[in-house]
Amino acid sequence: MNDDVRNIVLGVVAAGISAALGWLARTYLWKRRLRRKQAFFGLPDNSETLLVVNREPGGAELSVKRHDVFALLELSALIKDCNAHAQVVAHDAAQQGFGERTEFCVGGPASNRRMAAHLDSLLPGVRVDVNAEPGPDRAAFLIGSERYRLEGGRSEYVILARLTAGERRGTRPVFLFCGQRAIDNQAGTRYLARNHERLSRKYGNHSFVLLLRVVNSQAYGPDVVELVADVTRAAQTPLPASSPEPTPAPAPDRTSHRAG
Repeated sequence: MNDDVRNIVLGVVAAGISAALGWLARTYLWKRRLRRKQAFFGLPDNSETLLVVNREPGGAELSVKRHDVFALLELSALIKDCNAHAQVVAHDAAQQGFGERTEFCVGGPASNRRMAAHLDSLLPGVRVDVNAEPGPDRAAFLIGSERYRLEGGRSEYVILARLTAGERRGTRPVFLFCGQRAIDNQAGTRYLARNHERLSRKYGNHSFVLLLRVVNSQAYGPDVVELVADVTRAAQTPLPASSPEPTPAPAPDRTSHRAG
């Protein structure tokens, strides 16, 4: 074998080794990213999860509002990416505890009994006005001492929470998407889908409660969302028997998240 042939062979071998090492590195990084995502959502390979939704008033079995269907689609894509499986359950049929399977609960407490139960047991510092009569506080959130009112189509709020039954190892989380309107539920799921990596880096696998504001939904739909505040402490602190007069809500973080 002369020098030219030997150099060609060595070049081919070196290129093959480089390609193999590059493929191994990309595979390792992809698997590490997947494992982090699975850990954050509590969805290991082939695991089962619940999608709990409210029924549309007067609708047929599992008749769901259009924006809540879109919210389920956002969540279904996340679940599929984790190599897990989802079961859709109506809010009044999900009669089980939490912690064994990851749960995504969509809808406000006025139409979702499961959400009402979660707020009562897991977020005692949150109250939602479920009065159906028109008024300035209809669907308003009271979190700690601050009230967040609904301005339909202009300024609306949604609570996005990741909660566990304590911080025991192996406990699966429950994710809450409690919006003042159905479009806000979709905005909450879209925010999670777009920002789960950042949230995972910040909170790890611990609980958090975020208050988001949906900006001008009549023009932008669920795409423009502002982070108002991390309200974890206030939401998990029980309200006093006689809550004080609420103080004005703080201005939101003006960092908006738009659809790409």
